[in-house]
Amino acid sequence: MIQKKSIWLIDDDPIYKIIMMKIIDKSNLFSTVTSFSNGKEAILALTANINENCNIPDIILLDIEMPIMDGWGFMDEIKKINSLLIPNIYISSSSIAFEDKEKAKNNTSILGYLSKPIKLEDLTFIANN
Repeated sequence: MIQKKSIWLIDDDPIYKIIMMKIIDKSNLFSTVTSFSNGKEAILALTANINENCNIPDIILLDIEMPIMDGWGFMDEIKKINSLLIPNIYISSSSIAFEDKEKAKNNTSILGYLSKPIKLEDLTFIANN
């Protein structure tokens, strides 16, 4: 049996988060799902989990366009964390900007760029990698 993974959803769109939570739940691939509305909330939680030796997520689905701290700001903060503790990060964006896709491709901490809406097949793929 495959070990279920934990996943964090970092996105400011409340409707999208509800839809994604349902898809994640329906997939039956993840043991826990936690959501954040911006990169700052998520980086604070991630740092706290690391400092307290709590579990860090196996996978993060990261939106780019968010208030307070966007996805790129989150990635800048990730660079300050011990690389052995960095989760598997996938950009989850509706951006069609070539620059965003290139920036994601050139960042070694980002494993992939998924266009919204994320499908069940996408979740299955990232859960099994």
